Amino acid sequence: MSACNCISSTQPPISSTVSSKFISTKNENPTSLSWSSSLPKLNLSVSTSSLPSPLNLLHKQSFIVEAAWTRRSRSEAAKKPNRKSWKQRTDMYMRPFLLNVFFSKRFIHAKVMHRGTSKVISVATTNAKDLRNTLPSLTDNSACRVIGKLIAERSKEADVFAIAYEPDKNQRIEGRLAIILDTIQENGIIFV
Repeated sequence: MSACNCISSTQPPISSTVSSKFISTKNENPTSLSWSSSLPKLNLSVSTSSLPSPLNLLHKQSFIVEAAWTRRSRSEAAKKPNRKSWKQRTDMYMRPFLLNVFFSKRFIHAKVMHRGTSKVISVATTNAKDLRNTLPSLTDNSACRVIGKLIAERSKEADVFAIAYEPDKNQRIEGRLAIILDTIQENGIIFV
């Protein structure tokens, strides 16, 4: 055994309790030659539950995110009807790029806009000259795939890799709209 006083493996770990065996007062005979021998005897204990753990931090962060997306209560909304909720005020910054899709009887039109500045990032329509002359039908499923692919490519050229799509109140994501959204996602754009 070496000359220093070491903690044996039978004692509890240092993180849960600090052994005061080596700390003594000035009146007692020091058992160690370190500076701690001049300190008064203290009984210190540290609980590991009070220390921040990665799981506790993750739980707190998720709580903050959940709290940020809650809606106002009905009574609060009734008191101030013109005041926007937290989500309405922050959604423009959380999801800045928005996809708009319009289906006409004759053509399909899609564009990605920046919400804050209303700047159009990318546009694709089957009514454009090059597509109007090459596609057999301007409104079928193959036209939807072409529009989705063009929107994805043009958005990537503008360094936009994540977009949002907000359907209307009673709108279902099916049929031609689902084909466009799936094609955009297959070509490397993330929906947030």
